[in-house]
Amino acid sequence: MTRENMPRDQLQQRLLLCLYGLGTNTGLKRVAAGQDGVGYSDLKYVRRHYIHRDALRAANAAVVNATLAARRPDIWGEGTTSCASDAKKYAAWDGNLRTQRSIRYGGDGVMIYWHVERRASCIYSSMKSCSSSEVAAMIEGVLRHCTSLSVEKNYVDTHGQSEPGFAFTHLLGFKLMPRLADIAHQRLYLPNMAFAAQVPNLAAVQAQRSIRWDLIRQQYEPMVKYATALRLGLADPEAILQRFTRANAQHPTYAALCELGKVLRTIFVCEYLHREEVRREIHEGLNVIETWNGTTNFIFFGKGGEISTNNLEAQEISMLALQLLQNSLVYVNTLMIQRVLGSETWRQRMTAEDWRALSPLMHHHILSR
Repeated sequence: MTRENMPRDQLQQRLLLCLYGLGTNTGLKRVAAGQDGVGYSDLKYVRRHYIHRDALRAANAAVVNATLAARRPDIWGEGTTSCASDAKKYAAWDGNLRTQRSIRYGGDGVMIYWHVERRASCIYSSMKSCSSSEVAAMIEGVLRHCTSLSVEKNYVDTHGQSEPGFAFTHLLGFKLMPRLADIAHQRLYLPNMAFAAQVPNLAAVQAQRSIRWDLIRQQYEPMVKYATALRLGLADPEAILQRFTRANAQHPTYAALCELGKVLRTIFVCEYLHREEVRREIHEGLNVIETWNGTTNFIFFGKGGEISTNNLEAQEISMLALQLLQNSLVYVNTLMIQRVLGSETWRQRMTAEDWRALSPLMHHHILSR
């Protein structure tokens, strides 16, 4: 049993100061300089003994669960079973193995992959190198989050999907719903070539061959084995996805995953083109995570938003502290909005557009810096 001599209220104050310094990237020295009676050594002691990755992940899960439990369905709608995931690049020191130059965004840095549900609570975050697989990060977040949210749909941008990604998400029991920027280049795979005569208007977008169902049947057990290993945490999604790339195109299980992915992507593309409400749903989900990324710029303002450490664990702690501050903002804003809209006077002033734009991810009422 550990011994604790520090009064609880004093420990709580120092924990909050540490989380503020880490989550805003201002640092413990800057926070201590503006606080009477608390020195840098005091905050450093609390940071070393109380703030760890597992504790911060548990704190984030607790705040998200509290937010989900506090939401009023008459204001926010029924509970959601979907989330959106996307990566954002953050500048970082380059004296470590994680920092890389980003081909897409330019400059050295790391990628933080966020999983944000429809009402702006972040259920999971992971820090990756710029060359890591976004599909693997997407799968990891859905499988590893410890909140009470049950994810049935996951919205991603074009870079967050692939044929093996479609296959694995199906085997893992949730639906991958990407926003396809390259929709004009998508091809539809028919169940058999005899079916082509029934859909002559689709000739321009048909693939040159049909689905190889025999390959999917032959490799069904290995595909289920890999998916089970992912679900049980026996394998890392990044390691699995690295095994199944075009460099290993001759691997029979990879070929079968691609075939299954072609089936699922064809079904999705047809639904995506046919139903406007599906496109709207995906667009709205991804707008939420874009707003989340914009809000991180407001909170993580210290040192120009650069992660200024080469310690990999310290980098993750900064990420998790940022996530905790932003989730706490969403929780407090949720309660404030519900208190205001509990008044019938304010409810009557709300238009349909106001209800549609209602979001707890706002910060204009907060004094910063």
